[in-house]
Amino acid sequence: MDGWPPDHSPYPGSPVPMLTTEGRAQFEVGTAFYRSHSQTARDLGLLCASVYRQDHQSLRVLDVMTGCGVRPLRYVLEAEADFVWANDADPEVGPLLRANLSSLPPERVQTSHRDAVRIFFDCHARRDYYDLVDLDCFGNPAAYLNPSLWAVKLGGLLYLTSTDGRTTSGHLGDHSLRTLGAMARVHPAAREQGLRLLIGNLLIEAGRKGLSLQPVFSFFSGEIYRVMVRLVAGAVFPTSQYGFIGYCHHCGHYKTVGWRSLSRAQCPYGQPLTLSGPLWLGALHDPQTVGRMAQLAQQWRWSDCERLLAVMQVEATLPPYYYTVRDLGRRGRIDSPRRAHLIQSLQEAGYRASQTHLDPEAVKTDASFHDCLQVARAMQAVVLPESPSDANSGNPETVAEDGFAHI
Repeated sequence: MDGWPPDHSPYPGSPVPMLTTEGRAQFEVGTAFYRSHSQTARDLGLLCASVYRQDHQSLRVLDVMTGCGVRPLRYVLEAEADFVWANDADPEVGPLLRANLSSLPPERVQTSHRDAVRIFFDCHARRDYYDLVDLDCFGNPAAYLNPSLWAVKLGGLLYLTSTDGRTTSGHLGDHSLRTLGAMARVHPAAREQGLRLLIGNLLIEAGRKGLSLQPVFSFFSGEIYRVMVRLVAGAVFPTSQYGFIGYCHHCGHYKTVGWRSLSRAQCPYGQPLTLSGPLWLGALHDPQTVGRMAQLAQQWRWSDCERLLAVMQVEATLPPYYYTVRDLGRRGRIDSPRRAHLIQSLQEAGYRASQTHLDPEAVKTDASFHDCLQVARAMQAVVLPESPSDANSGNPETVAEDGFAHI
């Protein structure tokens, strides 16, 4: 009958808001930005923040592009943040944001609607530095790289986002040079290149402040690139870890190229290499921190994150590129090898090899492309037993229609 059920909305006559649940947080999305597919990236940020709080007994977070406020909610409820500043430049999301955060103690949360760059410099002027600055921007983050560091506490964390995959994958080389100070080129391992370009650019910006940084973890999924870095006191510039990736379009060979070797950059067959960079050549992840995050994920029963972090721990020890089975099959004129079988064969041949979260059809290995191709060819004459990982059992990745790895 009319008037039933009764309307308990705070605005009688308006629709009852639909709540979304993520982790321990419940919130309304409304017209604010929220992408459910990015939950894994948020989960990783929470795990890292929790490890930081265990070490420092304190956690103050600045989220400058907060959208609907899901990150501040989860930082307080799950990472036990002592204080979160939730900012979004759009004042129209203000009522929604404040309603979503109203369940938090008022002394542990602050909201605002200001320009992110102004906030960064204002924090520096007031010496109000944060343990974790979460910068989840859309597109190319170049304009925020230098300002964001001014709000990070020494020893603190910066969690950066880029969605500008066309630039970092080499399709807009001039734009990458203008915005990131590096030339990105097209090659099969371009997803990893995107993460390394971001870290390398942050390294230069930190160096201009007399500081340095250490990558904590790096994550790619779909069109999202996220890197977590730790700001540290200035040290000798890691020249050996900041250089170029060389790729041979003729034979598929990869090679890291230092500044003093640029004129001699060629593949084993004498062909000149196509160079991308400068970019970060060191580890994408800190194995010790990632290991502690994995232990926490196990404790929280986040099985997907636990498997992903296990892959990251191995990735950290391998070269800064990967080989796709598609490229191996095309260049070797053979059927594309099954990834799990290829990894097994490489390990049996004495090489280190692993899957990578960056591409569900790629392997990371210390074998050269030529040696990897020889192993793949030898597999054609050997029938190996079916591996559970070929059916995505025990594998953190699933393959979406666009061919990207979605965790």
